[in-house]
Amino acid sequence: MKLYPIAAGNFKLDGGAMFGVVPKSLWQRTNSADANNMIDIAARCLLIEDGDRLILVDTGMGNKQSDKFYGYYHLWGDDSIEKSLKNYGFHKDDVTDVFMTHLHFDHCGGSIQWNKDKTGYEPAFKNARFWSNENHWQWATIPNRREKASFLKENIIPMEESGRLNFIAQPQHDILTKSALGFDVFFANGHTEKQMIPMIHYKGKTICFMADLLPTVGHLPIPFVMGYDTRPLLTLDEKEKFLNMAADNNFYLFLEHDAHHEIITVKHTEKGVRLNEVFTCKDIF
Repeated sequence: MKLYPIAAGNFKLDGGAMFGVVPKSLWQRTNSADANNMIDIAARCLLIEDGDRLILVDTGMGNKQSDKFYGYYHLWGDDSIEKSLKNYGFHKDDVTDVFMTHLHFDHCGGSIQWNKDKTGYEPAFKNARFWSNENHWQWATIPNRREKASFLKENIIPMEESGRLNFIAQPQHDILTKSALGFDVFFANGHTEKQMIPMIHYKGKTICFMADLLPTVGHLPIPFVMGYDTRPLLTLDEKEKFLNMAADNNFYLFLEHDAHHEIITVKHTEKGVRLNEVFTCKDIF
């Protein structure tokens, strides 16, 4: 098995929205804001080369939305999935599976693109199967009013129409399951219904793709929860459970949204679970 970080782009989000009820005087210590209160956010995806499979975890925003849409998110840098794949000698057509932690636009938008004539949409990875789970798929296709703006039909429905949509089996009595793709999945419901956190066993280490369960290093304190979370009290419990497990087992936490920290480990302290070490992907992969 080989792992590769895939930079799908960078953007900015409102710091207050990213930290919910936490005062700026606290969160700006780790996530500095610009004059408009915006903080740097990455879309750092993960490519897993495992035998005949080439699995991409999340796909960023994509490039098919309007300039007005992207204007809300202040895109910066020149990273893209295409460039990142090329850096490792791959092409989008080589990807066999696209695993989506959840279907918010900044996690799955790159899965679907305009067709050649820009008259409709098609899979951006023409040879890949798409992976979600049944509960989350229903949640995303019949969205609540809180999340409706994050679940864009053009990102989601073409996956089903392609005939290549697959669902990860959900555990009946546990929060962990073994996926059909060979890695474990931790299910979390605080941010959105049945968000999936991949846990990849790699060279004696467990690499956890944290998605929106832990967006940045600044979110390590348990009460530091995003304003985007639909069930923040549930997030508190899920974060505490996962971070304690990570500290107990020395998990390596791959941060999808932290523009300045790629992988971290955590440890137990008198104040709770806190940052232990910081690594680049090159250090680990």
